[in-house]
Amino acid sequence: MTDLPTRSIDLKAVLSASSPTADHSEGMSYLQSVPRRIVTLYLPLAIIVVILLFPFYWMALTSVKPDEQLLDMETYSPFWTWSPTFKHFHKLLFESYYPHWLWNTMYVAVCATVLSIFASVLAAYAIVRLRYKGANLVGGLIFLAYLVPPSILFIPLATVVYQYGLFDSPLALILTYPTILIPFSTWLLMGYFKTIPFELEECALIDGASRWQILIKIVVPLAIPGLISAFIFCFTLCWNEFIYALTFLQSTSNKTVPVAIVNEFVDGDIYRWGSLMAGALAGSLPLVILYAFFVEHYVSAMTGAVKE
Repeated sequence: MTDLPTRSIDLKAVLSASSPTADHSEGMSYLQSVPRRIVTLYLPLAIIVVILLFPFYWMALTSVKPDEQLLDMETYSPFWTWSPTFKHFHKLLFESYYPHWLWNTMYVAVCATVLSIFASVLAAYAIVRLRYKGANLVGGLIFLAYLVPPSILFIPLATVVYQYGLFDSPLALILTYPTILIPFSTWLLMGYFKTIPFELEECALIDGASRWQILIKIVVPLAIPGLISAFIFCFTLCWNEFIYALTFLQSTSNKTVPVAIVNEFVDGDIYRWGSLMAGALAGSLPLVILYAFFVEHYVSAMTGAVKE
């Protein structure tokens, strides 16, 4: 009989520990000591940061190295330079079509992304909210279309582009990029629209709002983080795309940055590494700025929208 109070006390302790309001601060006490914090937190983070940032450091270092230090690794240190030069950036910006290539890339990426987001919003809302027969099947097929490799599609698309007279034109990329952007964007927005409470739309329908008004005034404002996430994905994919741009664009003035720096700064087996790395570094800055400003919205899109 003496064991009963002890067991009841243990049971209460277990229940209190498993309750949502329980204080679990003691479980994290192992991080209070400096050596454990260094081993379990700071050291892994430092390793990850070094691994992720080293390619950018190497790219930036190569872009400011003099020509004689680029290949002579025995005489000069490969990880540092004491005589940096901006000759490669000057050649890139003032002795080539790089500003025009950058404009072409921005123009194509923005137009294709806006077109893809517009189509994806309409498709995702129709699949999630209109509740017609076979909606789930259509959503699955759209996502499967994203899994088709672009290297399979660029050959038939090249024939279509040539027949419509769009060859060697930025419009060819603007109209073909949505074929690889819309499937994933639609699938992403479908998941985000499902987290928006349907009761909001029901109240609007009772008040006499149309489906178009509900989409514009209720769903889209609440789905801003999801739209930003889809925009970042589409814009990044358009900015870095290589196969379609290499196939559909031939003239130097119409090329985009990924294709132009490879074609114009490689002469046979001679690689002008300084100009190549300078072009890659300058071309990556818009994406870095984009992620820096919208990273919070990008992360929030992964956690859902309005909670009931």
